[in-house]
Amino acid sequence: MLVMHVHKTVHQHEHLHGTAGVSFALHRSIVCVDVEKYGGRANWDQLAVRDAMFRALDTAFAGSRVPAEHVAYEDRGDGALILVDPAVPKEHLAGAFPARLAACLERHNGAAAPGARVRLRVAMHAGEVHYDRHGVAGSAINLPFRLLEAAALKDALRNSAGVLAVIASEWFYKEVITQNRTCEAAAYRRVRVSVKETRTPAWIRSLPAGPGSAETPARAVGSLAPAAAPRRSASRTRRPAVRPASPPKRGAGTGPAGSS
Repeated sequence: MLVMHVHKTVHQHEHLHGTAGVSFALHRSIVCVDVEKYGGRANWDQLAVRDAMFRALDTAFAGSRVPAEHVAYEDRGDGALILVDPAVPKEHLAGAFPARLAACLERHNGAAAPGARVRLRVAMHAGEVHYDRHGVAGSAINLPFRLLEAAALKDALRNSAGVLAVIASEWFYKEVITQNRTCEAAAYRRVRVSVKETRTPAWIRSLPAGPGSAETPARAVGSLAPAAAPRRSASRTRRPAVRPASPPKRGAGTGPAGSS
């Protein structure tokens, strides 16, 4: 049984509920999240993690121009299913939202006890969602939950020093992420997902990025500031002119001076 998330003091968004009489599908952006290593925690830590997760989501959505009245949550215990109305541009979800969510999680983790720290896997998709008296259903809902379970996504988060790993469906990546400059398409890498009956390509990104990554540096993500263009070192930008080869010394062979 699904437990509906209620936190009136902070969370003013709509919660998913059964809707009788809706016989047609509605288009929605779909965000699914799952907490890494949730089940092995003490109960009090699970409660702290859930509270931190929902607070981070709310703050990140608000900072990404995703109004609360256009967002509906369904609590999944160690994660959530989130549906966003088409009135919200998908660029807002794929653009500012991942970095802002990572920044919120980093701030929480910096002050939290080890058992209450949060690292998330996030899946993004969009499609037709069917409503019934129990909630929502449809292949568009199934796909992001399959993507959340992809081994490549779990490995990406496990092997990252960051707090967030995002996976986008092939459709979402091609139609949204690659078509908007704010979505940092170059930060994603293509993977193959094979979970249950699902076989599909998808695209993965880890946040914040570690040193040497093509991603936005962790320092810029944490401050929500755009990353500065990397400077080239003087040795790379000002290469000395190639000196003409010295004439070979008398008695030397045809190779470079000093060679044998």
